[in-house]
Amino acid sequence: MQNLSRRSVLTLGAALGVTAVADPSKAWAWSSAESIAAVDTVTDPWKVWDDATDPLVASLLDNGQIPAVNAAFASWRANGDPLPAGLPANLTTYLQQVNTLPSWADQTKLARAAQFNKRMSLYLFLLYGLGSGIMSTVIPREARNVYWSEGGAVMQSRAAKTFTYGYDLSALDAFQPTGGFVVTSNKTRLTHAAVRHLLPTSAKWRAVTDDQDFIPISNGDILVTFHSLGTYVHGKLKQWGIRMSAAEEEAYLHQWQVALHLLGVRDDFIPASWAAAKSQSAYVLTPIMGSTPEGVALADILLNLVSQVDLGVTKGFQREFARYVLSDKIGDWLKLPRDYASRTLIEVGWPAYVAFREGLSPIIPTSFSVFDQFVRGLAMLFLNNGTSPTYTPITIPTGNRPGS
Repeated sequence: MQNLSRRSVLTLGAALGVTAVADPSKAWAWSSAESIAAVDTVTDPWKVWDDATDPLVASLLDNGQIPAVNAAFASWRANGDPLPAGLPANLTTYLQQVNTLPSWADQTKLARAAQFNKRMSLYLFLLYGLGSGIMSTVIPREARNVYWSEGGAVMQSRAAKTFTYGYDLSALDAFQPTGGFVVTSNKTRLTHAAVRHLLPTSAKWRAVTDDQDFIPISNGDILVTFHSLGTYVHGKLKQWGIRMSAAEEEAYLHQWQVALHLLGVRDDFIPASWAAAKSQSAYVLTPIMGSTPEGVALADILLNLVSQVDLGVTKGFQREFARYVLSDKIGDWLKLPRDYASRTLIEVGWPAYVAFREGLSPIIPTSFSVFDQFVRGLAMLFLNNGTSPTYTPITIPTGNRPGS
């Protein structure tokens, strides 16, 4: 694929034990027969952006209307809320079209996913935070896009907004009128469109990006992010031997399928099964991962944010756990210092902790309290949106990183 071949490809397949990695120098070949659209076509997702949203947001930015939109959005929280008054007419018309679930959304599956999220909450917070969050920094395009965007200069606020997205998705009423995930998705989709319009004006971003078309956050990039979240977490839960029924696994995937649709990803790119998701992940995520100066800087900032919270463990333990859930290859890319004593404790104690929590072993490990305080502390960090118990609103940016 042309766009992939322009990337600085660092194959991670061997390090992660993935054997079915597609050759990124070849054309995109993942067939949409494996998608929820179930049509046997081959379309390059790195050539697809968001035709419904991009021109609208570009006009709002060019006309200086975004500050007023953000102010109106401040009170728009719940899915069942009416659209805010005072929005530009074209934005209101757009939201009337997209502020709804797709016709194929299954409320039974979404309700089951909500219960699954509740049961898996401690594992999910851990894996989303120290797993997916840090993995995002070794996805070169994502790291560069975040670093040079407006939010890259204020990472605590940027992380809190990411937590808001994850919290709203994981809430029991995420897709109900009282929940907020549909609204949050709409705000995130508009934010993506703003970044697509703004980042190409940054000389420093253009100097480092591998996207010669100068349009970030394509459907392909959003798929990569999904695989660093949903597909990665699902795989880790399976690897750790955590019991999940087939219905729960299907429901967890369905939640992400709906989430991708709400972000503007075309249905013919959205995997229809976990097998399809795994094959697509090996194709779009694994081969492109690597180190960038921006990623190293972002990982350090994110891990320092985690270290500000009393989790009952040392900073070295936290960084070693990030290595444990991601791989030492990624840890080396991010220059994470080693703590071999903590690694020994993790490698012995974490499987025993999981086995006891899941009822697979009657023996409480001696390190139980260490891990329990650690994962519960991370959960509270997540639930507090990274800063405080207050809601952190997602706002549409009006510029890039200062000085870029």
